Amino acid sequence: MKKTYSEMIKLKTYEERLEYLQDINPVGKETFGHNRYLNQALYQRDPRWKEARRKVIIRDQGCDLGLEDRPIYDKVIVHHMNPITEDDIINGNPDVFDPEGLVSTSDRTHRKIHYGDADKDAKLPIERSPGDTKLW
Repeated sequence: MKKTYSEMIKLKTYEERLEYLQDINPVGKETFGHNRYLNQALYQRDPRWKEARRKVIIRDQGCDLGLEDRPIYDKVIVHHMNPITEDDIINGNPDVFDPEGLVSTSDRTHRKIHYGDADKDAKLPIERSPGDTKLW
C-alpha cells in the first residue's frame, strides 16, 4: 500500500499518524549499503531535493507530522513515506521529490517511524507558567 500525505492528514492525532507511517525494520537492515553515497548525494546536493524539502517544510509549517500543535524546534527531517531505492535515485524517479509522499518530522519521530524507539517517546514540550519554579 502506497502511503500518501493526503491520506495521513485525515488522521487527527500524532499517535494515529505515527502508526500509519511506521515501517519498523530490524536495526542494521541494509538499505543502500555500500551505495549509501547515492542517497547522501541526493540529500546534500540535488537542487530538486532541496526545493521539494523546502516546499514540504513550508506546507507542514515546520511541525511534526504536519500537526500544528507539534512545532519542531530542532532540525526538520523530511521523511519519505514510501522507501526509496537506489534505482529511484539513479533513474530520477519523480516520486522521490513528490510532496504527496513526503512529511516533516523531528529526529525523534523519524527514529520512531523506522525503529519504534519507544524509549525515546516524542512528547509535547512542557508547558511553563508565570511563577513556575519547578524545572520539570
